Amino acid sequence: MSPKKIFEKIKEYHFEFKHVTVLFIILFSFQVIISFINKAAVKSFLSTTQEWYQKDSAEEIANLTATSLELVLESIDPQKTLNKDQENKAVQAFDIIFSQQQLKHNIEGLYVIVRFGNEVYAIDDGRTFFRFLVSHSKINQTTDKNKLAVVEMYKKVERELNVKEEIKSIITDKKTFNIFVPFVLRGEYIGAVYMKNTPDFSFISNQVISNYDETSVIYLSLILLGLLAMYFISSYTVKERDDAQKMLFDEHETSLKKQINYEKELIFTKRIYHTHHKAEKVMGFIKEDLRVLSPENINDIKYRVSKYSNFISRVIYDMKWYDPPVQTIRNQIFRTNLNEVIKFLVDNIFLRITSKSNAYEIKLETDPKLPVVPINEFVVWEIIEPLIQNSIDHGGEKGIEINCKTRFDESTNKSFIIIEDNGKGIEQELLKVNENGIKNVFIENVTTKQSGLQNSGYGCYIAYEISKRCGWDIDAENLDKGGCRFTITIYN
Repeated sequence: MSPKKIFEKIKEYHFEFKHVTVLFIILFSFQVIISFINKAAVKSFLSTTQEWYQKDSAEEIANLTATSLELVLESIDPQKTLNKDQENKAVQAFDIIFSQQQLKHNIEGLYVIVRFGNEVYAIDDGRTFFRFLVSHSKINQTTDKNKLAVVEMYKKVERELNVKEEIKSIITDKKTFNIFVPFVLRGEYIGAVYMKNTPDFSFISNQVISNYDETSVIYLSLILLGLLAMYFISSYTVKERDDAQKMLFDEHETSLKKQINYEKELIFTKRIYHTHHKAEKVMGFIKEDLRVLSPENINDIKYRVSKYSNFISRVIYDMKWYDPPVQTIRNQIFRTNLNEVIKFLVDNIFLRITSKSNAYEIKLETDPKLPVVPINEFVVWEIIEPLIQNSIDHGGEKGIEINCKTRFDESTNKSFIIIEDNGKGIEQELLKVNENGIKNVFIENVTTKQSGLQNSGYGCYIAYEISKRCGWDIDAENLDKGGCRFTITIYN
């Protein structure tokens, strides 16, 4: 299998692989920590054991050497005069003892320390030692630095050795044992046998640690193999489940897309039905204006018909899109005077209805300081018209007074469009805020009209959605004196 196929195979099960990898890293880390702790404990144990064993071993060797020398001396009768051959044999025996011990790689020095008068001497050869003990010959003072250091060390422990006659060990450099064994000849203390011993048992420690490391590596390898086996077994086990889930998710996604598209088409259709009556009403105004066209009113009718036609064009354009492009709503080329748009709507849409005098009255209070906005004029029309129509439809049967106001706040650089009436107001249920932070009155297909009426509940929703695309805020509230108020906040 090629590396690419292996990588793709692993990638196919990336979720399980990550879990196994994390588990392995955790176990590996714990094992490494435990290994270090155990290794430190083993080293500490070996170090303590070695210190004890080294001291005991060094003292044992020194004691055996002292005993050997004592035994050789015991074999010599001090009452008899030795001939040359006997003397040579004794000297040879002493030399063998001195040389054999120093042949060992960890013994760095062997001396017999004796006192002659006020002087202390360190003897390391058989003939000098024989002459001193048998012939009582004077020993030449040495200039050897090692012997002088041993003599100085002996002087510090001489009294203790003479009194207790026990082996004394002085450790230097944490690994070198300077051992003084009391040298007693025929029950009389005459000095000490000095041995400098540096025992080395590091090869034992290294072997133990090496074996422990090998055990740790084998243990970690077994863990890794076990985790890999778990990974492959679990991967093959859940593969069919994952495939089935993927197919289910794909099918569910396709179903949701179909449902969303269907709902969008249904809502889009209802919006078209909701706006077609506006276009029909405006077309009626166009026909009426054309019937009364005369040379005297041609300019006024031309102005109104042009506005009506552009509005109908905008309605037709909106019918082509679920969500019209933003540049057709907001653009720097648009310079819309909000006061003129509101006045045209009031004068040429709502006040043209012949029955209006008995049902409602609309008043205008415009602020001449209101800045122009970069919003398509007929988009503004689609926001304002449903709000005024809402006051007419829900305010009551007659005596409705609707106030359309504009105001500019120079301190905050905000403009406000206010549409309020003295009707019945908005039901409290519609003023509640849902989980998305939107008041129910601005939710699609929410209405207080009589049940059974088609295409209702879209006016405030359309105004809210278009205001949001314009970057404006819209709010609804009831007035204390009765009626309701819609406030549009424009950020200049």
